[in-house]
Amino acid sequence: MHDLGVGFRYLLKGQRWMARHRKSYGFGLVPGLITFLLYAAALVALALWGDDLVAWATPFADDWSSPWLGLFRGFLTVLLFALSLLLTTVTFTAVTLLIGQPFYESLSEQVDRDVSPDGTAPESGLPLWRELWISGRDSLRIVVRAAVWGVLLFALGFVPVVGQTVVPVLGFMVTGYFLTEELTAVALQRREIELRDRLRLLRARRTLVWGFGTPLGVAFVVPFVAVFLMPGAVAGATLMARDLLGEEIAEDDDEDAEEELSPQSAGSPAPGR
Repeated sequence: MHDLGVGFRYLLKGQRWMARHRKSYGFGLVPGLITFLLYAAALVALALWGDDLVAWATPFADDWSSPWLGLFRGFLTVLLFALSLLLTTVTFTAVTLLIGQPFYESLSEQVDRDVSPDGTAPESGLPLWRELWISGRDSLRIVVRAAVWGVLLFALGFVPVVGQTVVPVLGFMVTGYFLTEELTAVALQRREIELRDRLRLLRARRTLVWGFGTPLGVAFVVPFVAVFLMPGAVAGATLMARDLLGEEIAEDDDEDAEEELSPQSAGSPAPGR
């Protein structure tokens, strides 16, 4: 359970790092804003013409009597919009990272240099087109896995009691896991760590991943919130990637000051007394 709190602290540390580097924060907002506008346009179009799409896809029901026709197509329209929202939540990070590959690579490198004791950051040495190809390929694999889980959890949602209590919690945990994989991939790909090895690292410390990703998944239900949290999430995931690989993280001055002012420190006797 200790790792659960550690993961959440990495999420907070990432947001705090961005608060101290405001120029980088504005830089990191651009990909999220672009993705948000694209998704918002798609969801608005679906809300306006979703019923027409369902009617076009179910011509066999044209001759059904009332109220069955309306109930059937209404249910399918709601189901289509619900699945689209789920897909939006699952894919928002992947699409944003793909669009913002150069932005987030630069941001992650800044974090690595800032917390590295020797002030250096790993570099992949690959051309941009190659990095985009690897990122897109791996993101697609993760999205497919997440979609399979999403369909399974959606089906379990119809089970009485369990579907309204356990399944939503599992849904956020699964979403948080895949979000964390996508976000740590920015730092781990620069270290030339393949997808299979990245997943192995995450499985080895699942509670750390859930502590970081689950609260983030809850926040990412609203894509507009995700836009503002994304830069800090990338920063926090970079810090967590260093932890997963056993790399040293230099403590910043603010954390040192907090340690000095902690209740334990305040209550301990001063030297010489």
